[in-house]
Amino acid sequence: MAVEFLFDGSIEAPATVLLAHGAGAAMDNPVMNMLAERLAASGLRVARFEFAYMAARRSGGPKRPPPKVELLCEEYRQAVTDLRGQIGGGPLIIGGKSMGGRVASLIADDLGDGGQVQGLLCFGYPFHPQGKPENLRTTHLANLRLPTLICHGTRDPFGTREEVAHYALSPMISICWAEDGDHDLKPRKRVTGRDHASQLDQICQSAAAWIPTL
Repeated sequence: MAVEFLFDGSIEAPATVLLAHGAGAAMDNPVMNMLAERLAASGLRVARFEFAYMAARRSGGPKRPPPKVELLCEEYRQAVTDLRGQIGGGPLIIGGKSMGGRVASLIADDLGDGGQVQGLLCFGYPFHPQGKPENLRTTHLANLRLPTLICHGTRDPFGTREEVAHYALSPMISICWAEDGDHDLKPRKRVTGRDHASQLDQICQSAAAWIPTL
C-alpha cells in the first residue's frame, strides 16, 4: 500500500523534509502542525506521514502502542521510497518528532550511503525514556555519519542539556537548543518571556538555515 503524505510548502522548494510523528500523537497534532507550517514558511517543502499503528486509529482501530522499532524502521524506509518517487532527485532530509526522529536516525546512515537522503533533522530526540536516564538510546549516535541537527529543549525530560553534555555523540551531530524548552520545545513564558510559537519560529528558521550547508 502506498504511503499517504500530508504536504506543506511549495513544490518548488529547494529541499524536502520528511517528518514522522511521536509515539502517542498523530502527524497532524498541534506541535507537528506548528513545525510543518514554520518549516514551510522558511522555504522548505514538508511531507508528513503516519506509521500504520497510528493511521489505524483514524479508521476506528484500537489505540495500540507502537510496534517494535524494527517494523517502524521498515515503514519509514517505505515512506522514503514512495516520497522519492514523487520528488525526484532533489535534496531530502528525514527526521521527525521524538520517536519519529529516533526511527529516522536508525536508518539514516544506510539511506545516506545509498544517496537517498542528505540529512537528518530531529525535534525533541528521546535520548532516554522519561524517568529512566540510565536507559540510553544513543549507541548508534556515537558513529553517525549523516549530517544531523537535533533541535532540543534544555529541560526536556527525555534528555536535559546537562545530561546530553555527557553523551558520546558523533561530530556530525549539531544541537540547536531551545532555551527552557520541554519535550515539545515549549518554554515557560513566566521564565523566558517567550511563547511556544516564537520559540518554534526561531528553531525552524535555524533548521532551514542549516539545510543549505549539507
